[in-house]
Amino acid sequence: METPTVRWRRLLPRTPARWAAAVAVLAVLVGGGTWTAVADDGPPAVQREDRMLRPGGVEIDTSYFTAGGSGKRPAVLIGHGFGGSKNDVRAQAEKLAADGYAVLTWSARGFGKSGGAISLNDPEGEVKDVSGLIDWLAGRPEVELDEKGDPRVGLTGASYGGAVSLLAAGYDQRVDAIAPVITYWNLADALFPDGVFKKLWAGIFVTSGGGCEKFEKKLCEMYERVAVSGKPDAAATELLTERSPSAVADRIKVPSLLVQGQSDSLFPLGHADAMQKAISANGAPVSVDWISGGHDGGDSETARVEGRVGSWFDRYLKEETGTDTGPAFRVTRTGGIDSTDGAALKRGASSDTYPGLRSGGREIPLRATGGGGASAGSGSGSGSGTETGSGTATKSTGSAETFRNPAGAVPPAISAVPGVGGGLSQLSSLGVGLSLDFPGQFGRFESAPLATPVHVTGTPTVRVNVKEAAGQDAVLFGKVYDVSPDGRQQVLPSQLVAPYRITPDQQGKPIELALPAVDHEFDAGHRMRLVFSATDLGYASPAEPATYTVTADGPLTVPTAPAVATAAATLPWWTWGLPAAALVIAAGLLITARRRTATPAPDPALTDVPLQITGLSKKYAKSVDRYAVRELSFRVEKGQVLGLLGPNGAGKTTTLRMLMGLITPDEGEIRVFGQAIRPGAPVLSRVGAFVEGAGFLPHLSGRANLDLYWQATGRPAEDAHIEEALEIAGLGDALARAVRTYSQGMRQRLAIAQAMLGMPDLLILDEPTNGLDPPQIREMRDVMIRYAAGGRTVIVSSHLLSEVEQSCTHLVVMDRGRLVQAGPVAEITGSGDMILVTVAETVSEPLAEKVASLPGIGSAVRTDDGRGLLVRLDGATASRLVADLVRLDVPVTGVGPHRRLEDAFLTLISGGAA
Repeated sequence: METPTVRWRRLLPRTPARWAAAVAVLAVLVGGGTWTAVADDGPPAVQREDRMLRPGGVEIDTSYFTAGGSGKRPAVLIGHGFGGSKNDVRAQAEKLAADGYAVLTWSARGFGKSGGAISLNDPEGEVKDVSGLIDWLAGRPEVELDEKGDPRVGLTGASYGGAVSLLAAGYDQRVDAIAPVITYWNLADALFPDGVFKKLWAGIFVTSGGGCEKFEKKLCEMYERVAVSGKPDAAATELLTERSPSAVADRIKVPSLLVQGQSDSLFPLGHADAMQKAISANGAPVSVDWISGGHDGGDSETARVEGRVGSWFDRYLKEETGTDTGPAFRVTRTGGIDSTDGAALKRGASSDTYPGLRSGGREIPLRATGGGGASAGSGSGSGSGTETGSGTATKSTGSAETFRNPAGAVPPAISAVPGVGGGLSQLSSLGVGLSLDFPGQFGRFESAPLATPVHVTGTPTVRVNVKEAAGQDAVLFGKVYDVSPDGRQQVLPSQLVAPYRITPDQQGKPIELALPAVDHEFDAGHRMRLVFSATDLGYASPAEPATYTVTADGPLTVPTAPAVATAAATLPWWTWGLPAAALVIAAGLLITARRRTATPAPDPALTDVPLQITGLSKKYAKSVDRYAVRELSFRVEKGQVLGLLGPNGAGKTTTLRMLMGLITPDEGEIRVFGQAIRPGAPVLSRVGAFVEGAGFLPHLSGRANLDLYWQATGRPAEDAHIEEALEIAGLGDALARAVRTYSQGMRQRLAIAQAMLGMPDLLILDEPTNGLDPPQIREMRDVMIRYAAGGRTVIVSSHLLSEVEQSCTHLVVMDRGRLVQAGPVAEITGSGDMILVTVAETVSEPLAEKVASLPGIGSAVRTDDGRGLLVRLDGATASRLVADLVRLDVPVTGVGPHRRLEDAFLTLISGGAA
């Protein structure tokens, strides 16, 4: 039975009389404090219907989005990632609906409010559900049909949702276009690459699904069987393969935009390569886009990717033939740091044809250098082949390397660490990284210093001869390091490693091995270091000890993709900003006073940017040279929780009041979603704020105050989302009492609930935790994180630095009206000698003491949750620390720099003296 719930976003009062009435009531309610702006900046109203459907015999929770007009439109289905729900893709759905599509989102079986067990995109389960959802779309009067029962429909989604997009295109011929993002082609190949069990990712996969009991019984049994044995069997491989897009490779014949992540040890770039080859062979248009991020983290480039997906559907669903869908191949390249904001510089490189993974092969001669020395993130070991570390001696004769797999495969080498590896893989493009190979457990081959730079785009390959002394399977892990000229620093591009299971019948003769596909530039003077390790943290290695001998049977062949051209670097802002500013000033001197007060035109480039502040200045009243805010510039992106920090008098509240249009800046510009801010600007309808304390009618109840406030906006009652706001506020029975009886903390929570009415896209909170007790502060922290996770943005000004550190993703630090520093919390707090180690189990006090006693460690203290250690280095390196932790059997899940925000804050505002 369908139970639709309809939510509307509708235009606000447009007659002068209604505006005057609304403003009069708001003047009483706001009192200089809490308010939600009420103007509308013009996009079509979006209607959402929530309902339960049973497309494949199981209840599926869906949301349906449409906007404006009565004409026919194409439909789009958006799937979510594994472990998520339909709520994760709501923002993208609303945008596509506003762009003229009928959009349906759903929670897959076993997730969100949907029923059923997780069956990993079974053709008779999740794929059948999608076909049922397409049936439902075919019956909607506003959906364009190609013929009866056949809607014009496209599918997109990330990871799990991307795979079901591919599968639906193979099983249901009504699908017209797809845009899968960071997904798999063959799930067996993803979790059992070359017959090696990817144990860490597989465990995360099952855990994020809610545990083995949430899965279809035979899937749970399969996972437990493989996890215990450490080796996939034929039945497991067959089960996952039959539920993979590769099983219907010859039936996917629709235009396909394939977006894959470079920072992805779960579904690496080779999966998109296999998709491209199969789908293009079927005669369909295909474009491939390698983004910077992936399942290991990093920059997901959400705005750019969603924009390209929209263009893809405009071309192939709306049939707008003039739409630019982008190049056949594009890759995001990272290199260097922007000196203005500390962000990694990114540029796109592209080609009119897809180069594949082996285009423009260049041969790099190698020689064995010995694997007995420690090879860690610090790059110990030398290019001369001299043994520099201790451990089991290895044999190096000519081009052969002999090394051992230790009993129990412990300690394992470290490459990617799922869950934290994204940060490492991003840093690797900047010459920083963490990797670890243990003495005696790896063989190493190295090139001479490169005479010219070499940009590798694709999969390096090498021919080797492998032998296992006892005639058993050899399980190896191959990787290519970028080694600095002095040999002291090595970087593992994207932290990627390729596993191999080499059976006895393959041994003793040359075989070609493919290394991880990457996009990475090796500078002139650097060397390429090919390493084969017997172990890796992310994979299952044989428990029995073994001895391997690897002989290089030829050079390392690296693809250079010569047809891929990198875009020119963007000019610094001042090269065009200063002349533009001069023109604006000159024009301002010539136009009339009325024209000078006109609102600037929207900036299309900033349509998806919640906030950009440029050159903002405000002088104190009656002062000619004293500034409350001076030359302030920063930018806030979607999904961020930004903390605005600074001592008293830093200019934080003045900045927020200018942002809300309450006061006018003397110089500079504020743009919200590309619209310039002026008092009463329409774009303020997308902004909610709590600034400088609440102004309520004391004789009315809390509920009555909220109702009266929303009535003044002139918007429908159902648009207020008042119950969601009240659930966040947690006022309970107090809502029925007069506000004059409220404590300060209760007034604060009511004010925050009022700011959230309408669920604005940008929420601004000035000292939101004042008057709240510790449990309420903790709840407010969770509220901000959840609010931003839905694609919205939160800006919070607070003096509680510990709360800011836990709740915010990014910071802007101000002092005496000026910007001191801006960037991610981790970057601002990440300098210093403190290392944060996270682990899979609770850390005992004896273990913390044992770590503290290690050489070169100043102290080791357990974190508040007991699942981590704060370690102060006193001579040791991070790489050495990881090696010691692995030796102590500590189940490390992440390692990174750590410094308390309080320390970083005091250092910044004191000019580095603290």
